[in-house]
Amino acid sequence: MDVPVDRYGILRRTAVLRHGYTDDHLAAETAAARLVHLGYGAYLPSTALPPGPSRGDVRYRFRCLAFGTAGLGDEPPVLSHQSAAALHRLPLLRADLDSVHLLSGRAGGGHKRGRRHIHAGLAGESTVIDGVRVTSLARTAVDVAAAGNFAQALVVLDGALRAGATPRELADELEARRRAGIAVARRALACADGASESVGESWSRAQFILAELPAPRLQVEHRCRTQCPRVDFDWAGRLVGEFDGFVKYGREFLRPGEAPADVVFREKVREDELRESGLMVVRWTWRDLERDRVVPMIGRWLRR
Repeated sequence: MDVPVDRYGILRRTAVLRHGYTDDHLAAETAAARLVHLGYGAYLPSTALPPGPSRGDVRYRFRCLAFGTAGLGDEPPVLSHQSAAALHRLPLLRADLDSVHLLSGRAGGGHKRGRRHIHAGLAGESTVIDGVRVTSLARTAVDVAAAGNFAQALVVLDGALRAGATPRELADELEARRRAGIAVARRALACADGASESVGESWSRAQFILAELPAPRLQVEHRCRTQCPRVDFDWAGRLVGEFDGFVKYGREFLRPGEAPADVVFREKVREDELRESGLMVVRWTWRDLERDRVVPMIGRWLRR
């Protein structure tokens, strides 16, 4: 289908029809998995989505962009909650990647309509990202935190600190409005730390905190035989913990010219040197977090 995409890389139905194609063509391209339907008269070439676990997050960001720029009303919508977080590129844990969240512009009147989740509230201090109006970074993080459980709150608040929000800004947003979930968000803010570098690391910390394990230091460097590796978690300079980012939401491990096998070897050398320095190294994956295996594992080593 030879139709130009817009500046976001999105294919609009109006452009398709202008070029002589029909809705049947769009349906056929979508059925063949060459296009991804975002909703709101918008489609995305499937090649624009990365393979692997980040695919759903990227697709959701495009969906929010499609809605925010669709011109569906007289007033541009103000995206909020998970949708604003997607445009701020804040990390989210087990987020709703189907509905687009926006503010009603009124003190009341929140409701759901199809894929739109309309929240009561005024925009207040909003910002514009990629041409779309969204709630501010601090408000977005607090809205998400107040709507979720402790782990979800800690993930987004860690990410907001890492993105440049200050603890004072987040605290002010928390105190400005009374709402359900404020106690959970307040507890998470007291524990939030921008040194957590991924969803997996923040979720790990949430599990440690809820289990009342001793708090580790984050991103600690250890001087070893040939290098100074930085570890995700450190307990008293004797036990180190590593969230295995190969599985989900990890860092980019591959260096230019490297194959996956090179990364495995490099990580093995790094871990061997940590052990040679007298450290116990414990690694875990996303699946371990999902199955509640991390706290018992760390607890056993801390008792030793």
